[in-house]
Amino acid sequence: MKSRIRSIIVTVILIFFAFGGGYLLGQSPAAPVQLFGANAAASNPALVPFLETWNLVETRYFEQPVDEELLVEAAISGMLDSLDDPHTRYLSPSDQEAALEAMAGEFQGIGAEVESVDGAITIVAPIDGSPAEAAGLQPGDILRSADGTDLTGMDVSEAAALVRGPAGTAVQLLVERDGESFELEIVRDVIKLPTVRGEILAEGLAYVRLSRFGTNTAEELNVLLTDLMAENPVGLILDLRSNPGGALDTTVEIADEFLDEGVVLYERFGDGRMRPFDATEDGVAQEVPMVVLIDEGSASASEVLAGAIRDSDRGILIGQTSFGKGTVQTWQTLANNGGVRITIAQWLTPGEASINETGLDPDYFISLPEMNGGAEFEDTQLQAAIDFLLGEMIVSEE
Repeated sequence: MKSRIRSIIVTVILIFFAFGGGYLLGQSPAAPVQLFGANAAASNPALVPFLETWNLVETRYFEQPVDEELLVEAAISGMLDSLDDPHTRYLSPSDQEAALEAMAGEFQGIGAEVESVDGAITIVAPIDGSPAEAAGLQPGDILRSADGTDLTGMDVSEAAALVRGPAGTAVQLLVERDGESFELEIVRDVIKLPTVRGEILAEGLAYVRLSRFGTNTAEELNVLLTDLMAENPVGLILDLRSNPGGALDTTVEIADEFLDEGVVLYERFGDGRMRPFDATEDGVAQEVPMVVLIDEGSASASEVLAGAIRDSDRGILIGQTSFGKGTVQTWQTLANNGGVRITIAQWLTPGEASINETGLDPDYFISLPEMNGGAEFEDTQLQAAIDFLLGEMIVSEE
């Protein structure tokens, strides 16, 4: 999947998708209808053809009245599509509501983060404990149809509208994996989004699982780490596998728990300006030896965190090459209660490296074995992290 040029659209959609990369910067100060103000053309002559077309549709189109709200939404979508940026897009009011509900930590659906790769609706990662995970959906799986409707080439929002539905109802999916197709029926459910869990392993190591970066993740992690560090673990494993990302500012807070003073990441804007985000010396787990687990479902904010830990020589990465989303979006609510996600910058690791469309390569490449019926699953990546922290030799597969 990493070898081809990908057009990635990661979006939060109620009942189907979890929140994936980018962060919220506030509300839009301008309503879209302001485009049609009396002075719009005078202030920007480029708007004249648009306003002329609008007036023609309003006055001359043969089927009247026209749906002005639909025209506005189509105009916004077309404008953003012309930028040819897979992460810059319009969200309808229903999708914007979905995003806000997902950030609150609960929604209904199958529970999977997706992208559009060359027009194919592709799984980034199933959410921990979701129907999608229980059904066996994996990163890289392509959703070809939902209840008999072809999803190929469809906008992510349109695809979501076909897949989502109330908890307790079922959706029939045609899934493509490694060139072979099969059908899955998944019963939708209320998806609660736990973001943090952890324990002390038998080997005396602390294990922390971050499944996404939500509104309360930083606070939840601080409480958990405080409890785990009180047990004086000999090492710490941070599991970011299948973590589709979330709020960037939350990610910086989380990185601060593990990193001493220094840069967590840089934002690089289109004019070349660089904005650093720094850690402080107040973290709970800044000294304990550390390993970070990543895979191809680790995206966006989880890549920010993993890249910061490695570039700061704080720990090593074990697993598989990460997803490769290295841009930053702002998300603004519009007057129609829809929303706009716009790419405003690229993020760089503390070593000023970009991972966009390439991902982070682990220090030790360790694959997972194929699922084999009812056989007990062996987590070879987790075992490699345990072995490394206990001083045993591990061998990279690449």
